[in-house]
Amino acid sequence: MTDGPVPGKRITIRDVAKSAGVSYQTVSRALNDKGEIDTTTKQRVLDTAKRLGYRPSRFARGLVRQDSTSVGLVIPNLLNPYFTEVAAGALDAARRKDWHVVVYDTADDERQELSTLGMIGSQVDAVVGYFSQPDDVIDRYTSGMPVVQIGRTDVGARFGEIRVDGEEGVHAAIAHLASTGRRRIGMLDHDHHHQPSVRYSWYCDAMREHGLPTFVAEAPQSIEGGQRAMAAMLEKHPELDAIFTYNDVIAIGAMFQARLLGRRVPADFAVIGFDGLAIGNMVEPPLSSVRIDTRKVGETAIDQVGQLLSGTRPEVATIKATLLLRGSA
Repeated sequence: MTDGPVPGKRITIRDVAKSAGVSYQTVSRALNDKGEIDTTTKQRVLDTAKRLGYRPSRFARGLVRQDSTSVGLVIPNLLNPYFTEVAAGALDAARRKDWHVVVYDTADDERQELSTLGMIGSQVDAVVGYFSQPDDVIDRYTSGMPVVQIGRTDVGARFGEIRVDGEEGVHAAIAHLASTGRRRIGMLDHDHHHQPSVRYSWYCDAMREHGLPTFVAEAPQSIEGGQRAMAAMLEKHPELDAIFTYNDVIAIGAMFQARLLGRRVPADFAVIGFDGLAIGNMVEPPLSSVRIDTRKVGETAIDQVGQLLSGTRPEVATIKATLLLRGSA
């Protein structure tokens, strides 16, 4: 008899039936509070379902075809085109499997993330996405469900894991700027919880390699945030001749602001973002960036869900970023 949830495996009604020593139909009657079942048996079934971590799916109860798998994609901000591109990759991969994807936007808010985790178990068969909550919290809310975490490292053993490694790409970006004569290269990092990002550490390491000083400021992850942060940075450090940013959205705002302040991009001021989004081709000059294959991130997440649903924990997937030179650097 199973003693508890099996890591990485979705608990089914048949699992509950086998553990409780009853038929599939008896479990269905107990869970749906139907008649023709005695009180003792019903309670045994309910206790077994709770112990195993069984979560009934609204989709499995009829919102979509019963033979279809539904995946919840949890992202912090749909307005950020990075997450839109990741979602597009996941949707394409899911369509090839004839699966359904439900997208949840947590607005980069911890309370909203908890609320989403609280309801997601009854709506989907598996979860992929970006989470700020610790593993034990995610596990508590998604017990028995396959979960793939994106963009984090050293997650719990029952989770799928996709890492984004931009270290070589950031080093290549700084090396390129240094080779073109830039010596005052700043960084606009994100302002999430006022904690430096891993991209900040990559920037600092790369700057040390070239014996260059660091100049860092925080920026909200938006075009307007990039504009405001760039204005403040250039007021404090007018000697800057290049900027590297946490992501492309911030970079586009920074580039707009630098040009408003009379800087010629890239003649006397270079700009390099991070993500390599398609939107970078829509600005003038086109934005150079440390590029992530965003669609591959989404596709890999769906592939890992498939492995978890089959009872196998996938190997950690690492998506490496590379330098993409366009017109801004």
